[in-house]
Amino acid sequence: MKYDIDELKRVANALADAARYAILPYFRAPDLASDNKLPGGYDPVTAADRAAEQAMRRLLAEMRPDDAILGEEFGVSTGTSGLTWVLDPIDGTRGFVAGTPTWGVLIAVGPESGPILGIIDQPYIGERFEGGAGAAQMSGPLGTRAIKTRPTRSLNEAVVFTTFPEVGTTADRARFEAVASHAKLVRYGMDCYAYALVAAGQVDLVIEAGLQSYDIQAPIALIEAAGGIVTDWEGGPVHEGGRALAAANRDIHSAALNILQART
Repeated sequence: MKYDIDELKRVANALADAARYAILPYFRAPDLASDNKLPGGYDPVTAADRAAEQAMRRLLAEMRPDDAILGEEFGVSTGTSGLTWVLDPIDGTRGFVAGTPTWGVLIAVGPESGPILGIIDQPYIGERFEGGAGAAQMSGPLGTRAIKTRPTRSLNEAVVFTTFPEVGTTADRARFEAVASHAKLVRYGMDCYAYALVAAGQVDLVIEAGLQSYDIQAPIALIEAAGGIVTDWEGGPVHEGGRALAAANRDIHSAALNILQART
């Protein structure tokens, strides 16, 4: 199957623009309400999540009516083209509710085998990270520039991120901590923005568990276009979700993967 990558980029950026417009009136609003999707825990969804996904779905109905859609808030819409748009209108809704600017809009598109184009957009600070067809770029307050991942470096010089200290099960957390114990710097709580920083050459590794496909497909496309690699903890595909290891290059990926697998 052949794809017009320039056309897909045009549509993806239009979706990101629409999501920005829908979300920003809600951010840090004093009367923002949220519903909890996780009994016994806290997994919020807000009107901003729903408004952004609805805005993107409306545009896709106009611009790409034959494509399928998988969205976090409104599920699956079937298509006939062989392409699926995978949408997370706000990745990091906990951060959104708390007022931190580390949440983002995730947009990916590709066939069943995985994403070929991905965008991570942070509307409040105006940064957009885009990758596909072997090229990645970011735009923001300082303009637009090409980005690439960090060159090979030893694990003891690595910067490692994960969103939550828990990192999945107790066993998963022990495997993460085995890698983190070798790193120079470990940070938490950045949601999708951590993956953007891998693509931009600021971070070496992101290690997470319990992901859905809409959490990881945009980061996969972006990071791979910037020169990195994203797999599951066994070194296989992870575009359908699960436990993800995102790395700036194959050497640092191999070093982390060896430790993760040694703890199984």
